[in-house]
Amino acid sequence: MSVKFTILGSGSSGNCAYVETENCRVLVDAGFSPRQIRARLASIGRAPENLTAILITHEHSDHIAGLLGIADKFQIPVYCNRDTQDATIWTFKNKWSKKTNLALETADTFKSKINWQLFTTGASFEIADILVETFSIPHDAQDPVGFLLRTASGNIGFATDLGHTTKLVLDRIRAANVLVLESNHDVKMLQDCPRRAWPLKQRILGRHGHLSNVAAAEAAAQIMSAELKYLYLAHLSRECNKPELAQHVMAEQLHHIGATHVRLHLAAQDVPCETLEL
Repeated sequence: MSVKFTILGSGSSGNCAYVETENCRVLVDAGFSPRQIRARLASIGRAPENLTAILITHEHSDHIAGLLGIADKFQIPVYCNRDTQDATIWTFKNKWSKKTNLALETADTFKSKINWQLFTTGASFEIADILVETFSIPHDAQDPVGFLLRTASGNIGFATDLGHTTKLVLDRIRAANVLVLESNHDVKMLQDCPRRAWPLKQRILGRHGHLSNVAAAEAAAQIMSAELKYLYLAHLSRECNKPELAQHVMAEQLHHIGATHVRLHLAAQDVPCETLEL
């Protein structure tokens, strides 16, 4: 059976991707509301009650917003490291219990309501017929990770929310046949944006912030091989980037290095990408 892959949405307001193999159906992050996750899965003919697992990269709200409502209701195992678990529990308990009218006792018992499957960053483990490799990424979260999902039909890499690409990150994503890579902002648009305070701009531009279009293109050049077939640009900023600009910068780089075999896609915030079959 082929592997099916869909980015259900990606951006500053939510991130979630779906991977399906013969024996496994996995979400990578759950950054939309439970209702949105259900609707986006339904748009590709899938439902949360059939999920095998949810993988979490880190605890920021655009990656965990729907986690409690999906994982608890449908008893889906959640895979993350301990620091991310602790930070996620703290976020639900202290930030969202009032904002979302979530009963305090529910937030207090969040840890026991979820089937947590904890891993150590850098470890590999199997979920049915997927081998999950984890690796550390430089971002301003407690212990953020990227993933490489190895399947019989190909490898899918996830490297978003990172301020720069370390040697470790490059080594791990080099094995991907499908790569989801952050291309968050255009530096000048970010610097000129009147709606972003200077401290926030510094955070985004920092070494534990987010990759710019140019930085993403440079990373792609460093890991390019004949094995990479599909490249998805993800986590684009609404205010400090334009899809056509991100696409142009990466397309120019791919042309420059002769990577004509790579199919370039852009992940959108509001609608799922077309499902890819490997």
